[in-house]
Amino acid sequence: MSGLLQAVLSGYYARNQLRSRSRLISWSHRGRFRAALRIAREVQGGRTLDYGCGDGTFLGLLASHMAVSAVGAEIHSSIVDSCRSRFAGYDNLRFVHVSALEPSERESFDVIYCMEVLEHVTDPDVLLERLEWLLAPGGTLVISVPIETGLPVVVKQAVRTLAGWRRIGDYPGTTSYTPRELLSSILAGATQHIQRPAFKDAAGNPTHDHKGFNWRVLRALVRRRFRLVREDTSPIRGLGPHFATQRWFVARKRGI
Repeated sequence: MSGLLQAVLSGYYARNQLRSRSRLISWSHRGRFRAALRIAREVQGGRTLDYGCGDGTFLGLLASHMAVSAVGAEIHSSIVDSCRSRFAGYDNLRFVHVSALEPSERESFDVIYCMEVLEHVTDPDVLLERLEWLLAPGGTLVISVPIETGLPVVVKQAVRTLAGWRRIGDYPGTTSYTPRELLSSILAGATQHIQRPAFKDAAGNPTHDHKGFNWRVLRALVRRRFRLVREDTSPIRGLGPHFATQRWFVARKRGI
């Protein structure tokens, strides 16, 4: 096993999701990274940013599959420090706090990945504006978000409940739905269908969990700022949002 893969597997995400005791959870999250790597091969590009990189799982996998110069950015300094320690010696991977991206990195990145982040942001358009600012002219933005509407939200809530009972992952902390909220989520259209609960993370930053997230609302925001090239789903490609667990957007910066 390569050193990069060892670094990936030593991370929190690999232990709790990729190697989850729930085979369904593990399969779903592995499928998301397979989708991300497939898109990366299609997009190619030069300098890469993973905004909200978490424990560096994606960048570690990406660097093990293709030559890349990449930056991982996170809002929590402790996560940045952990990534720097685990990926020490790989000069093509750099990890920084998100505040370090400004003002020097304007239009610096050819490809930006923002995966499983925007559903947690209380004002996603502000973050999309920042990603637009960081993206080079003609650059590509790759977004993944969970599907929390239609049939998938019913399946996910059932899986989360079972995982919570089994003390697997972080699922015991998932906010529950009232019957009316769940019905509204199943029938959700292109507008926000229920009020989303807001919390404070360990650093005091406002955040959402997955409850009430509507990927169609986010898609409209993406279309306002970028040219949406295509959409996809995972863990099974092309399955459609009525059955898949994640939605992907591949977009390009306008003005070229």
